[in-house]
Amino acid sequence: MKVTAEICVIPLGVGLSVSRYIAACQPILEAWHLKPQLHAYGTNVEGEWDDVFAAFKECHQTIHDLGAPRVHTTIKVGSRTDRPQTNDDKIAAVRGSSE
Repeated sequence: MKVTAEICVIPLGVGLSVSRYIAACQPILEAWHLKPQLHAYGTNVEGEWDDVFAAFKECHQTIHDLGAPRVHTTIKVGSRTDRPQTNDDKIAAVRGSSE
């Protein structure tokens, strides 16, 4: 099943700066071919359900491996059965509606 998803990973117990932990997830999402789109409060991805969640698990483990004793993650997932849709399609639809 194809899905679009957003992940927001928050390493806890590592101090105020978390950018290196977030940056460590980007190559993982790319390696899974999930077309990651980083934004201010998370990352959007798209792909097969199992691949998306396997990548999310790998991100979690990587952040722990980098020394974060706790990781809090928020995940949003959407799917459609009526037609294929990408994150770029969603953005274009909103931008088209505002013109």
